[in-house]
Amino acid sequence: MKRGPELLRLAETVVFPGFEGKSPPDWLRRRLGEGLAGVVLFSRNIATPSQVADLTAALREENPQVLVGIDEESGEVTRLEAAGGSTRPGSFALGVVDDTGLTEELAADLGRDLARAGVNLNFAPSADVNSNPDNPVIGLRSFGADPDLVARHTAAWIRGMQSAGVAACAKHFPGHGDTSVDSHHGVPLVPAPLGELHDVALRPFRAAVEQGVRTVMTGHLLVSALDPAMPATLSRPVLHDLLRVELGFEGVIVTDGIEMAAVSGPYGIGGASVLAVAAGADAICVGGEHAGEETAIGIRDAIVDAVIEGRLSEERLADASRRVCELALWTTTARRSVHPGLPGGPGTPSIGLAAARRALRTTRRSSAAVFPLPAPPHVVELAPEMNLAIEKDTPWGVGEPLGKLLPGTTVTRLAAATATGGAIEAVLAAAAERPLVIVVRDAHRHPWQADALRHLLAARADAVVVEMGLPGRSDLGAVHVATHGASRVCGQAAAELLAGDTGTA
Repeated sequence: MKRGPELLRLAETVVFPGFEGKSPPDWLRRRLGEGLAGVVLFSRNIATPSQVADLTAALREENPQVLVGIDEESGEVTRLEAAGGSTRPGSFALGVVDDTGLTEELAADLGRDLARAGVNLNFAPSADVNSNPDNPVIGLRSFGADPDLVARHTAAWIRGMQSAGVAACAKHFPGHGDTSVDSHHGVPLVPAPLGELHDVALRPFRAAVEQGVRTVMTGHLLVSALDPAMPATLSRPVLHDLLRVELGFEGVIVTDGIEMAAVSGPYGIGGASVLAVAAGADAICVGGEHAGEETAIGIRDAIVDAVIEGRLSEERLADASRRVCELALWTTTARRSVHPGLPGGPGTPSIGLAAARRALRTTRRSSAAVFPLPAPPHVVELAPEMNLAIEKDTPWGVGEPLGKLLPGTTVTRLAAATATGGAIEAVLAAAAERPLVIVVRDAHRHPWQADALRHLLAARADAVVVEMGLPGRSDLGAVHVATHGASRVCGQAAAELLAGDTGTA
């Protein structure tokens, strides 16, 4: 078999690269004209909604049916709002509220924002059941730890998103919730037996397939009950036998970032891509860390060489290409039917704020009336290092929105390296004769946060503790406020509560 134009076109179709810049580079324009079917946007490509709309319009000048994908889960994982912070809470907060109508409405509102920006494929929602509270990569991205709750909200999110003409994507198949390793850096092991997998991790994915989700994203997970040798992304028993045959999924299977160490480490980016397509994947997502034409060509050529050498069947590659093209056709048709009815402006901010307010949970240990705070407080925010799925510079916290409601509020932000004894004493000095608000984020997973919290509360038992990650203990501080999310709107809701700006409790 020779490296002919048809084989090159088939391989080109299944590669979804990222790129640098806020307008399409020349290489990307050229490749779209030659058959490239999809691209992935990251926050580096995004400045404003109108700029994104211009960017996607330029992409469609080269390929009118191009699939434009993005990781827009809302909440902590946002690309459209990475610079200012999300105006919608994430999935965990929605699970706490447990109103599927609200979840569907919020997802539809987000979908309309994406459609206006020219995005037609959203790598969300996370259908993972967060059954391991020490999970370093899922956490607030999941709707919760109960598989039935996660299943019904996964289905609601998909209904809302796809009602706006944007393809949803259930991830990270077959479930990243019961892991303690971040697949950006290593291979997470899922040790659950087969029966438990079906009862817990797979239940939301079954609901997603039944709801008609257009795409499913693989997880770079070693699921020993299904395949003890290969991560799910590279496993035919997982992708073909389970997802295609047993669950009956007929849409596009897209990989998580193929450059992640869990799969590229042992096989290289090209080698992992070939194994993924052979296992049943239809689209290779790449470009979070390795963006550019060289990476995209390397994957394409590795796939072509594998077909020529007999390591990948041309029929499997053609099937993958067909599925990608069918998805592109669906999004084009859906965009034409939905887009004319979209309002011209941005989404409805009140939806996100109302949801964030409803997700607040307050525990009081003191009978003293603490809300509204009697004076502008000093706020200390304990900021952990985030995983690679979350933009490190995305704003979060309570201090900034609280300062707007209570002028004179002061803020100290400490990280693991700076939360020293001297820094804690400086915080206590700054808060002398003033209310003290301590903001933590997944305190149960970070011993340094727990230590700092313990030292602060030993001196100030009257402090208010605001947990913006997964809630652990709720008996810390005179009052404990759990936001169940760290997006900007969750901080706004907590600030309103502390300032007495609303009647929400």
